[in-house]
Amino acid sequence: MARRPSVPPPVDKTTTAEKPPLRRGRPRDPERLRRILEAARSHFHAHGFERANLDAIAHDAGVSKMTVYSHFSSKEGLFEAVIGSRTDGVVAARPGAAALDPQRPEAALAAVGAQFLSLMRDDDTIGQFRTMYAAAATQPEACAVFYRQGADRLMNELADYLRSAQSAGSLQVPQPRQAADLFLAMFLGDGHIRGLLRLPAPSALQDKALLREAVRVFMAAFGRGG
Repeated sequence: MARRPSVPPPVDKTTTAEKPPLRRGRPRDPERLRRILEAARSHFHAHGFERANLDAIAHDAGVSKMTVYSHFSSKEGLFEAVIGSRTDGVVAARPGAAALDPQRPEAALAAVGAQFLSLMRDDDTIGQFRTMYAAAATQPEACAVFYRQGADRLMNELADYLRSAQSAGSLQVPQPRQAADLFLAMFLGDGHIRGLLRLPAPSALQDKALLREAVRVFMAAFGRGG
């Protein structure tokens, strides 16, 4: 399907009263849902939350606007699903995947750190951070969604794992949420700042070294021998 010219679409002004009600019917088509999320991710990245237009998103996904609303009740709901799809599987296992072993925190933290670092180096993610920082004063609802499905969700999921590791006796973590914050924050330093400023990113070797050191520091602080 031919794409529209690359020009900013009109602001979507659909009100809550104009939105069609959700309908019960056939199960959702996973491929259709994937196309909607991919189109939405592209438009939110290119135009930001406010200027992203649901008609244009539906067109690029090859569905009707009614179909978009049958999956998501609002543009805010669609945006939340897009952000949530980016953080799926960073900590909590995807369906069918093995859960992190609470008896092996070093390996679990290395896996979580690698996934999180990959997400933070992704151009789409960095672009979303730039957009949200710029919109903080004018789009508080979108920024709240971005935080809830991003940082807040990941810290809560990692905190849940840390609690299970403490119960298993492999870690000593008095404040799991704070410890989760500290671990993830180790990946938001120089390299992340450089990405936000469009400066050259760290090399793969530098990121591997960062990952090893982050896990080492965390285990030194919260491991049973720490």
